Amino acid sequence: MADYRNTLNLTDTPFPMRGNLAKREPGWIAEWQQKKLYRRIREVSAGRPRFVLHDGPPYANGDIHIGHAVNKILKDIIVRSRNMAGFDAPYVPGWDCHGLPIEHQIEKLHGKHLPSDQARALCREYAGEQIERQKKDFIRLGVLGDWDNPYRTMNYANEADEIRALGEMYRKGFLFKGLKPVNWCFDCGSALAEAEVEYQDKKSPMIDVGFPVDDADRGKLAYAFGLDTLPETRALAVIWTTTPWTIPANQALNVHPEHVYELVETERGLLILAAELRQSALERYKLEGKVLGATQGIALDRVNFRHPFYDRVSPILLGDYVATDAGTGIVHSAPAYGMDDFATCSRYGMRNDEILNPVQGDGRFADDLPFFGGMNVWEAAPTILAKLEEVGCLLASGSLTHSYMHCWRHKTPVIYRATTQWFVGMDRLAGREQVEAGAPTLRELALKAVEDTRFFPAWGKARLHAMIANRPDWCVSRQRNWGVPIPFFLHKETGEPHPRTLELLEEVAKRVEAGGIDAWFALDPVELLGEDAPQYDKMRDTLDVWFDSGTTHWSVLRGSHVDEAKWPADLYLEGSDQHRGWFHSSLLTGCAIDGRAPYDGLLTHGFVVDGQGKKMSKSKGNVVAPQEVSDRLGAEILRLWVAATDYSGELTISNEILDRVVEVYRRLRNTLRFLLANTSDFDIDSDAVPVDQWLDIDRYALAMTRQLQARIAADYDRYEFHKAVQALQNFASEDLGAFYLDILKDRLYTTQPNSLARRSAQTALWHITRTVVTMMAPILSFTAEEIWKLIGDGEDDSVMLHTFHVLPEASGEDERIARWSLIRESRAEVQKVLEGLRSDGRIGASLQAEVRLRASGARHTALAGLGGDLRFVMITSTAELVEVATEADEGVDAAPSGHAKCERCWHYREDVGTNPAHPTLCGRCDENLHGNGETRLHA
Repeated sequence: MADYRNTLNLTDTPFPMRGNLAKREPGWIAEWQQKKLYRRIREVSAGRPRFVLHDGPPYANGDIHIGHAVNKILKDIIVRSRNMAGFDAPYVPGWDCHGLPIEHQIEKLHGKHLPSDQARALCREYAGEQIERQKKDFIRLGVLGDWDNPYRTMNYANEADEIRALGEMYRKGFLFKGLKPVNWCFDCGSALAEAEVEYQDKKSPMIDVGFPVDDADRGKLAYAFGLDTLPETRALAVIWTTTPWTIPANQALNVHPEHVYELVETERGLLILAAELRQSALERYKLEGKVLGATQGIALDRVNFRHPFYDRVSPILLGDYVATDAGTGIVHSAPAYGMDDFATCSRYGMRNDEILNPVQGDGRFADDLPFFGGMNVWEAAPTILAKLEEVGCLLASGSLTHSYMHCWRHKTPVIYRATTQWFVGMDRLAGREQVEAGAPTLRELALKAVEDTRFFPAWGKARLHAMIANRPDWCVSRQRNWGVPIPFFLHKETGEPHPRTLELLEEVAKRVEAGGIDAWFALDPVELLGEDAPQYDKMRDTLDVWFDSGTTHWSVLRGSHVDEAKWPADLYLEGSDQHRGWFHSSLLTGCAIDGRAPYDGLLTHGFVVDGQGKKMSKSKGNVVAPQEVSDRLGAEILRLWVAATDYSGELTISNEILDRVVEVYRRLRNTLRFLLANTSDFDIDSDAVPVDQWLDIDRYALAMTRQLQARIAADYDRYEFHKAVQALQNFASEDLGAFYLDILKDRLYTTQPNSLARRSAQTALWHITRTVVTMMAPILSFTAEEIWKLIGDGEDDSVMLHTFHVLPEASGEDERIARWSLIRESRAEVQKVLEGLRSDGRIGASLQAEVRLRASGARHTALAGLGGDLRFVMITSTAELVEVATEADEGVDAAPSGHAKCERCWHYREDVGTNPAHPTLCGRCDENLHGNGETRLHA
């Protein structure tokens, strides 16, 4: 055999079996940067239809985690696939730079109470350092983009354009100043956006408190319950609450107008309770009671009660939100600390200056509050309960564990707190002269925009729609230092913005464009207001950081990177939490400015969990860091894991899962190595065979490849990358490895090097290789580039400078696919029978067998069309075909061959030794070596 091995076409390739990805990837990345690959892609893509995926900015604080890696890899796959599909798809990465977390980091590093300008300078420097760290890790993942010119919300031009976006919203009437309860974090010392609030369990005190009826209204209360007079005892409206700290700010009581309330006589006095809750309440108070009368809540409207320990009235006001699932059916109302409370008191005519707000921004009661001045609200509960006990108004107390609002940064409880803030109104326009009568509200515009948006996956639409339908006005002002200012001048007496506000905003924007946000904070009002300056206060509030990122469709797409972008963007892509975050703020600002969303499509991915479905946590030790995976296995494995996972739900990762991904990669790499090795001596310009001269199985392989390409292109269009990976994997293992290449080996290795039979196969393999490599390039970017160095157009070529491969056309592909499907079914039956022989020890390799196939109808026609090539398809030494009448008569008979084995091709043939000069060769091999070569027609 040693003599004949050298006669086989056993070509090789420098493409190694082992990728050694972790060590080699950094070199490839350095090469991409050195050759300015991203810029070259932009050059070759110029003039194509533009596709823009606008980057949702990660926050410039801390190292990237696995969630960041998922996000950026998904974006890179999309951008690369769009470029290769024939679009001009730039990618401008960005960062969110302002906000509280960075401010807190500076306080930790340098202490509190720094001069404001120094603190801002340190924040800017810190954000810049964080961006460079994160950028390095993103690039390591193989993400291509304009890394030399990313957008940063702290760039002067972006800060200036954000002010201009604010001006647009003010001009169109969506911005107003008002006193409203907003989410307030004592640790932040600032209002929070909806997206900055999460819910955790909290143990709270729960108390039942009686509010005595005002003496002047005893008769009114008796009348409401159908009594002539009340018995000579105290009458109490009883409330139940889990926030005792709000009792000092109580200004009203709420009942539902349609609920039934009862007047119950007890040892503690007359108690007013909802009929549904009377029994449970009395059991809680350990009291027996007699019902003296009943009435609907509407009859109690405006009956005055007294605050338990302050000298003021608490009138009953009607509210549809009062429930009877717990408590007493009466709600105490502190309008400064509850959305419903505030709305109801306002509806009843309470002025903003009448609302009591004793809780300070740091979580302590004002020093002048009687009984509780200076106390922390969470620690004041025992003192408040003691005071209620002292005045005889505490009916019961206990504790309750319930879901409660927490700050997502500090993990501490937050409250609703009424403050004067700037709001983007959902259902109101500010009444400015420029606003047209009958103009749609922001909620109406946003809900229509949701309907007009494509969602991936589709369930995102219902989620975002519900959030927009139910959300309150957006509080956009913050009492912070490191942020884009709200550069308004407010009249000292009226609080109204200067009449030239729009003009002034542009003047401020120009200064910020030149010197950053410090230009506003350092500005002397006289510069802009002249003699009006003494009448106005310069605002120091900053914009909610969600306004920063939410206006990048203005400041980036139509601002700093207008040449690389377009508006609206084709796609925004982020995690599922961004329905209430960036998707949300971008939608509202887009609708306020342009009347539509700034995107045509929204893609949502889930969060990453460990192998048991648990959230990643350093304390649990289940964190998978992308940096460690890249250093151990290569970023290519991370990319393949991301693409192969259905991101619409949770993405599960563990070392075991990654090991399975490595196996998938190795199998695919081995297939590619076979393709490269067997086309290494093939030149498409000189060796190619016209498609109409290909063998039939080669044309079938072309048809399968075309199907694969169409399927994966559609998967890329739908952003269903896990289906693309599955299709690629199945094609490599089933269509190629287990079928086409398995059959092809004999023809590639044993026929004459330049024969039509071999060149036909190589031409097909050449097209298959380019198709597979270009289709996988958006996902397996490193491996695709490694291969392209071997098959591309020179050292400076890159797979990313090409579009998906164009396959040659061939007629009759539908019929060919149907025919070969029947052949493959028969082949599977043959393999099953041969496996039985192998298990019985009667044969080793399938070439030791001879088979007889019984077939009818279309199956017989398909198999008969192969002629003598049938044995090559079955990979047996002989294959006989017999036609039978019905499908029931079909089957396979197999037996070991009784002939000698050819030492060159390993077939068992009766003509082995026909040529005495080569007694161990079959006639076919003898012809291939010493004659004109065998003729292959079909396989």
